[in-house]
Amino acid sequence: MHPPGPSGHDPTEQGRTKDGPPVSASHEQAPARTSQADAADATLSRREERTLEAAQAQRRHARALSTRDLVLSISAPIVLVLLWEISARALIIDPRFFPPPSRILTAGIEMARSGELWMHTGPTLMRLLVGGGLGAISGIAVGLLMGSSRALNAALGPLFSALYPLPKIAIFPILLMIFGPTELPKIIAVFITTFFVMQIAAVSGVWAIDKKLLEAGTAYGATGFDRFRFVVLPGAMPFVFSGLRTATGTAVVVVTAVEFTGASTTGLGYLIWNSWQLFLPEKLYVGLVVIGIIGAVLTSLIVHSEKLLLPWRRSH
Repeated sequence: MHPPGPSGHDPTEQGRTKDGPPVSASHEQAPARTSQADAADATLSRREERTLEAAQAQRRHARALSTRDLVLSISAPIVLVLLWEISARALIIDPRFFPPPSRILTAGIEMARSGELWMHTGPTLMRLLVGGGLGAISGIAVGLLMGSSRALNAALGPLFSALYPLPKIAIFPILLMIFGPTELPKIIAVFITTFFVMQIAAVSGVWAIDKKLLEAGTAYGATGFDRFRFVVLPGAMPFVFSGLRTATGTAVVVVTAVEFTGASTTGLGYLIWNSWQLFLPEKLYVGLVVIGIIGAVLTSLIVHSEKLLLPWRRSH
């Protein structure tokens, strides 16, 4: 028997309900914990819903921006061409120097049918692809080696820095003296232009690699060729593709300029120069438009190749 407490109640009665057995504190706290868990689950569910809605809204916004950019990229040139056509027809601008685009289109169709346009487009493309392709491959290879080798960079760096600023058009007469008025001087001029741009881009790409990535590669046992293949090459590729876009534009300028000279009787540059001498503005503009299309197509191919080969850069 337990003695009654000061209030006259049995201590064992404190843990009892009026009509039932004793109720422990853990049983009283269980419903509270269940309610807290339900509230936490509801909060987490609401957060997930908000995150999903935000992601969907972001995707919709990105699609809207892509559609807007596509519309602007198509409509802006069309509007400019229409303004040009109207201004030339209304004699707001001199049609002798700025013929209406409709006349230029007609001249281009006639040149395509007669084969004159392809006679000039083919040699220009050949010089660009052969000279530019070989120059890009050589420049990338030399640049990666110079970026990876301090000794090689010390040996060749000052020489390339001195040669790069020389105007490639100024070198062209020397090439003509050595090789004569053949295709080789034109190809070499494009090769030199592309080589130096890609060499600089490749060296910059290697030097821009985060040292932590190099240390991580070393920690995982990447040395020698494995280090170059799995760390250096992927890290430098964004710079390489940026250099390719720059080199493409520069090569188009150089190949057009060397075709201006009397050493060539084919090519879009010759077509432009000859049309200027004979005052045939429609043909002149046809040559300009085709050169622009070639540059745009080559640049687009490089951009899509970058997205394909460097998937981590697709969002840029």
